[in-house]
Amino acid sequence: MTRENDVSYLESLARKLRMLIIETAHTAGAGHTGGSLSEVEILTALYFSFLNVDPSRPDWEDRDRFILSKGHASLGYYAALALKGYFPIDNLKTFDSEDSTLQAHPDMHKCKGVDYSTGSLGQGLSIGVGIALGGLKKNKKFRTIVLLGDGECQEGQVWEAAMFAGSKHIPRLIAIVDYNRVQLSNKVDENLSLEPFAIKWEAFGWNVLSVDGHNIADLLSVLSRASAMSAQGPVAIIANTIKGKGVSFMEGKFEWHGKAPNDNEYTAAMKELSSSK
Repeated sequence: MTRENDVSYLESLARKLRMLIIETAHTAGAGHTGGSLSEVEILTALYFSFLNVDPSRPDWEDRDRFILSKGHASLGYYAALALKGYFPIDNLKTFDSEDSTLQAHPDMHKCKGVDYSTGSLGQGLSIGVGIALGGLKKNKKFRTIVLLGDGECQEGQVWEAAMFAGSKHIPRLIAIVDYNRVQLSNKVDENLSLEPFAIKWEAFGWNVLSVDGHNIADLLSVLSRASAMSAQGPVAIIANTIKGKGVSFMEGKFEWHGKAPNDNEYTAAMKELSSSK
């Protein structure tokens, strides 16, 4: 068994990512902790098994492209890039500081491994559609993966992009929704319900798969299926997750959407994560 398919190894990486997220947020006194924790297994499966990327060649033309549409969840993204080897893990200590390459939202001109700058919600899928279409026109075989938040799926631009991609049957395009059901100040359904969510994607011409977004074995399986299916057109993966996953007092709490842990919360979170298996 290769490390890319070793679920126990990948789960250990996911634990490291969570600890790095908490450390980075605490050091900076800033960051979107809850949504970064919910995306951990998704990023782990992508960067340490699925994506065809090479940290030594971040601008490799034939690499798979990844776009973090929910750009505020950069804590998790940077932790994954650091563990993958794009830059030293110690750089995470500079997060959100002046002149750092690791700004609060990913900047493709500053940070190695970032394929596109994001932060304004609702725009990532449109960017992904353009990149996938560009690859098609150049006869490239790379895959384009876009990770969206569920809250941003309340925005119309997401559905314009979905309609276009489905109508044009754009291949090798995969959208993953981190469906943690909690946004800035309340639950998603209390603000503007997305349901019936899968049916909406299907209506726009996408194949749709659902998965437990914290089960790495299931994620590897669904990503493999999505990759095969995407040869014929776009695929949406609805990843059911928990906001703040891994830290009990953060789980499911909108208060942790954009909050960094204080000293006591940091100690409690790290103790819980270090003892988890």
